[in-house]
Amino acid sequence: MKREHIGLFFATLKAANPMPVTELEYTSVFELLTAVLLSAQATDVSVNKATRRLFPVANTPQAILNLGVDRLEAYIKTIGLYHSKAKNLLATCEMLIEQHGGQVPRTREALEKLPGVGRKTANVVLNTAFGEAVMAVDTHIFRVSNRTGLAPGKNVQEVEQKLMKRIPPDYLVDAHHWLILLGRYVCIARKPLCWQCGVAPFCDYQPKTEPPPA
Repeated sequence: MKREHIGLFFATLKAANPMPVTELEYTSVFELLTAVLLSAQATDVSVNKATRRLFPVANTPQAILNLGVDRLEAYIKTIGLYHSKAKNLLATCEMLIEQHGGQVPRTREALEKLPGVGRKTANVVLNTAFGEAVMAVDTHIFRVSNRTGLAPGKNVQEVEQKLMKRIPPDYLVDAHHWLILLGRYVCIARKPLCWQCGVAPFCDYQPKTEPPPA
């Protein structure tokens, strides 16, 4: 993607969706952290189904701890890897209470020390909850960045670094959500829906797809 097209690329995404938000459902920073922790290798839809049952019963670190592992697993067992996720969530709740007064920390370093929280999860929390201009590269953003030529890279770290350099500052805070939604619904993995894509004119993908016959 040519550098002069990057601003147009994001201006188009912004015009179509001026205030993008995560599709994970939450009402507090802790609920967001919990949802993102549970979302690894799972869909937002499946996580929302589980947290709609969990959060009315337990939506603070102490309340989650009070559930214990068996009751917590019963709420999240429809999500993949729920055994390890329950263990990590309980350990995270313990650390939040013991080291952070029950509050979610606002630094990447502190977030990444929480069990089950890697760089991507930390960046999602920093961006979505605290409005920081960081980029959480998931499978959708990795695919879109490479396919469009926006920020090609062989691994998520390389893509993240290029995105942080190439995305204009005015668009950086919301870029994470725009790129995820683009990859989730239009620039899909197997066959992108190029004929539905507003940013196709700025994209490097050569074998543009055509709509199916009527």
